[in-house]
Amino acid sequence: MLIGVPKEIKDHEYRVGITPAGVRTLVDAGHEVRMETLAGDRIGFSDELYRAAGAKIVSSAAKAYVCPLIVKIKEPQPGEIPLLSEGQVLFTYLHLAADPELTRQLMERKIIGIAYETVTDLHGTLPLLTPMSEVAGRIAIQAGATALQLANGGNGVLLGGVPGVFPGRVAVLGAGTVGANAAKVALGLGAEVTLLDVSLPRLRYLDDVFGGRLRTRYSEAAAIEEQVRKADLVIGSVLLPGKRAPKLLSRALVQSMKPGSVLMDVAIDQGGCAETSRPTTHSSPTYTEEGVVHYCVTNMPAACARTATQALTNATLPYVLALANKGWKEALRANPGLLNGLNLHLGHVTHPGLASDLGYPWVAAETALG
Repeated sequence: MLIGVPKEIKDHEYRVGITPAGVRTLVDAGHEVRMETLAGDRIGFSDELYRAAGAKIVSSAAKAYVCPLIVKIKEPQPGEIPLLSEGQVLFTYLHLAADPELTRQLMERKIIGIAYETVTDLHGTLPLLTPMSEVAGRIAIQAGATALQLANGGNGVLLGGVPGVFPGRVAVLGAGTVGANAAKVALGLGAEVTLLDVSLPRLRYLDDVFGGRLRTRYSEAAAIEEQVRKADLVIGSVLLPGKRAPKLLSRALVQSMKPGSVLMDVAIDQGGCAETSRPTTHSSPTYTEEGVVHYCVTNMPAACARTATQALTNATLPYVLALANKGWKEALRANPGLLNGLNLHLGHVTHPGLASDLGYPWVAAETALG
């Protein structure tokens, strides 16, 4: 099969859809990979490395987008949408529930949209979202610690404190992969960390993992309000797969936070968990509203793009191989977890959460395949 890998064009997006090692695996399996020139150059994956792995280097995005299977990182940007064609398979992060206009445009193009973030495994977890959640959770603390500095609008609190001075307080909303990794890094810095979630088994597990260092709270409205108001740094890491993130922080609650505190809304890809959150970029990552510094970058893992690309390829490569070896229809039929990733099919919405959030009729993925 012909597989196209375009260069990402979102602001400061230096990740690439596949590593040279991944290309070699696909080529060894008998497939042709067309890499747009310089797609991985900024993170040390040169055209020469891809060529040595067996890829064909093409001079433009248009020449990559002629392939029936497109493997990339982020949702198509406005300049990429005209390059998509009917029946083409797009395998990438889509996050459509937060972007009705993009959903409409992709439906009009009648593409096959398989979203990394809703693919599941045998345990019902999200294997293609997990590696980027790990990266984002860890970045959230180091970026949040930087935002707390006075020169960046923060309140001047050092998360780890110093002898004789209390450490900073961190509240993590959601104990999934992002939240657990954020808590791990924050504890490593010496911060006082409280993790909130609605799953008591998950809280028990993390309490055991981190011993007595981590504080846990059941996530109900009163507990959220209490912890957010006390925190210097709030990590928003709630997730409803395929759906918009729930708004856990009202504007009134944000107003009541400490002046100069920081909100890292990692849920911004799915619309954000605060009423005051709006998407930002790596070029301009923060803004201050209601006295609180907001960091709402929609592609956080791009800040550490080399690590992120390697981690993601480790997870996506078996699925890319299946799509290429079997053809996309047979690959979806053979793997119910991959079928859960099917969000769009030839102008129809095939994910129930997406259909519910955006008001489209839902066509079951099995029905769409025929």
